[in-house]
Amino acid sequence: MRVGSFVLAAQFPGQGQGEALHRAVRSAEVAEKAGLDSVWLAEHHFVPYGTCPSAITLAALLLGRTRRIRVGTAVSVLPTAHPVSLGEQAALLHVTSGGRFSLGVGRGGPWVDLEVFGSGLEAYERGFPESLDLLVRWLREPSVAADGDRYAFREVPVVPRPSECLTEAAGPEVVLACTSPRSVRMAAERGLPMLLGMHVGDEEKAEMVALWREHARAAGRSAEEIRAAAHVSAGVCQIADRRTEAAETLLKAMPGWLRQGLEAHVTVDGRHRAMRDPLAYTELLCGLHPVGTPRLCADRLAATSERTGITRFALLVEGSGELAATEENVRRLGAEVLPHLG
Repeated sequence: MRVGSFVLAAQFPGQGQGEALHRAVRSAEVAEKAGLDSVWLAEHHFVPYGTCPSAITLAALLLGRTRRIRVGTAVSVLPTAHPVSLGEQAALLHVTSGGRFSLGVGRGGPWVDLEVFGSGLEAYERGFPESLDLLVRWLREPSVAADGDRYAFREVPVVPRPSECLTEAAGPEVVLACTSPRSVRMAAERGLPMLLGMHVGDEEKAEMVALWREHARAAGRSAEEIRAAAHVSAGVCQIADRRTEAAETLLKAMPGWLRQGLEAHVTVDGRHRAMRDPLAYTELLCGLHPVGTPRLCADRLAATSERTGITRFALLVEGSGELAATEENVRRLGAEVLPHLG
């Protein structure tokens, strides 16, 4: 089992954006010292829900500041990026970090981002498979040409080529955020591991893993490849000496952040998007994920792994909204939870 942190650089009420980003960087540095396996970085535009607009840029900074830990994006939003540009950056980080970079990508939402970056609603509603296939080809082939609806260009060499990394890894892994049967099938057919959201419980995640395996077999993926798929489960982790204390920490801080962060999202076409009730959502997360004593947290992670077959976790550790408390939460995750997991 491999346990990592999930960093949103969340801006809590009363905080500045610089404060949120400083906490994000510090929590990642502490994660390496605490023995965590990975750090996964979220990406958002124009909202305090997350103040990092470029997960791959922050990943570059953290790869330079660390020596062991794996750093991944969770996720780089593909409809607002050119897949070749993103692929070049991913290949660069893969080669220069010695294979410590993971590229998580996702479809994002129908947000005003699509207007600002000029990609339009079409890129979100229909263009994602073409962009994903072009990105994967860029990371796997020595040269690439395109003749699609969105991208068309003559054959060009891939520089730097991911296979030039001086490790056994042929290229950076690509992980796909999945929230629907359609995206699960898209990941399975391409042999890509899934990143499953924190709002989803063990039963639904188990169903998505089973569906992924079914589609992967139908697509001709080998039994070995299917067994080796390392899906990632996102969640929340808050550690305290009593479960009530851990839950109270999140219930005190997270609803305010969720309310101001989610309300700030603006759709590109004016469609209505119902917002979750922040308090009820926080209570849901406390019930689904490792929130409580170190032993309880370890048992919850082990139970999720047993029920779903998922062996990698990306845990939101900044739910208190405070720098010192976040650092302490990460240290306790490493020192008091990981030993129970072997």
